[in-house]
Amino acid sequence: MYLVEQDDKSETIPTNLRLLMVMEEVSRLGVPVTPTEVNQILGLPKPTIHRLFSTLEEEGFLQREVDGRSYSPGRRMRTLATGILSSLRVRTARLAVIGALAEEIGETCNLAIPDREAMIYLDRVETKWPLRFQLPIGSQVPFYCTASGKMYLSTLNEAHLKRYLGSAKLDARAPNTITDRSALMDEIARVRKDGYARDDEEFLEGMVALAVPVIESHGRMLSTLSFHAPIQRMTIDTATQHLPRLRNAAEELAKLVSSEMQ
Repeated sequence: MYLVEQDDKSETIPTNLRLLMVMEEVSRLGVPVTPTEVNQILGLPKPTIHRLFSTLEEEGFLQREVDGRSYSPGRRMRTLATGILSSLRVRTARLAVIGALAEEIGETCNLAIPDREAMIYLDRVETKWPLRFQLPIGSQVPFYCTASGKMYLSTLNEAHLKRYLGSAKLDARAPNTITDRSALMDEIARVRKDGYARDDEEFLEGMVALAVPVIESHGRMLSTLSFHAPIQRMTIDTATQHLPRLRNAAEELAKLVSSEMQ
């Protein structure tokens, strides 16, 4: 009975849409997936689904994970997603929200998205103070020692988090960089519990930062919203006083994305 349903379903998907629908499901599921898992939704013949995954991998839209079985978005798919998020109409409204937040806090605010091995700054509104840290749009920063990176790590399931911690090189970047894997695991647990991440001179000496997630309608993290400041103007404790503003802005950004997807 299941095979009949699968065949019937496959006939309803035009050939020229199948690659796009595979990409759509990989994106929607949000974790490394196998062809079999995706095919439970699409119901294509087994040789077809494996051929589609192979084509997407060859063209750089998907990449195989270290287990050799599962796949995640490749560089071309991530570039595609970044381009959509950076489209002029969406970006204009997004920058208005980030700009208002930067004005309220008085410090540089950033929107970042996860790439394969680092967070990438997608948008940025600079502080008006002459003393500032230069991290322009397109900058890549590590997961393990930044507020935005630790916020992203907190969204991973235990298996993927342990895989990352088992392979990542935890170099000391600043006075308070967490280089012990067990301590970093504890820190990620705190981020999950509190709903925000902090950087207390862990990435750059003399800089503190806070980050919160921008959550889409299905409950997944789209990006992180953060601000950073020199310790001459703000400590990590005083930074947390701005959490309500940061969270309100993240909610506004999430609504913007949701409205564009409707």
